[in-house]
Amino acid sequence: MPSTTRRDTPPPRTGSGEAEVLRGFLDYVRDSIAAKVDGVPEPQVRTPGVPSGTNLLGLLNHLTAVERSMFLGDRVADWQATFRAAAGESAADVLTRYREAVRLANEVLDGCTDLGAPVPRPRSGRPAPSIRWALTHMIEETGRHAGHADILRELIDGATGR
Repeated sequence: MPSTTRRDTPPPRTGSGEAEVLRGFLDYVRDSIAAKVDGVPEPQVRTPGVPSGTNLLGLLNHLTAVERSMFLGDRVADWQATFRAAAGESAADVLTRYREAVRLANEVLDGCTDLGAPVPRPRSGRPAPSIRWALTHMIEETGRHAGHADILRELIDGATGR
């Protein structure tokens, strides 16, 4: 198995404002996970690397659903199902959907000036979280799964680094 070492990308140097820092780190981990999926051939991109069934394409599919739920108001009936990409979807399709969800989420965030305000999306039965909470949660969620993707990618082809 050939090993590819990518140069690590250091954390972003953002502005000093809280919103700039949070958004900078969110984009940083978003780019990290997208890079881990990009270029991995079939069937390895969807082959489970651990007994739980976790695979690179499933992680990216899940994060697409999380972005759309958190910032665009999409409802998710079965979160476990989001960890599986449809059989007919290519890695390029899932990557494109993820990047589009991120673009749309960023458009929503561009209009949010108060981090204490609720996320501008409908919620049934409970209040929306603050934008600050949503950004922090998305950094945690995306970072966690980017770490999983680091390990899965190394198991597939030895590639390391961000």
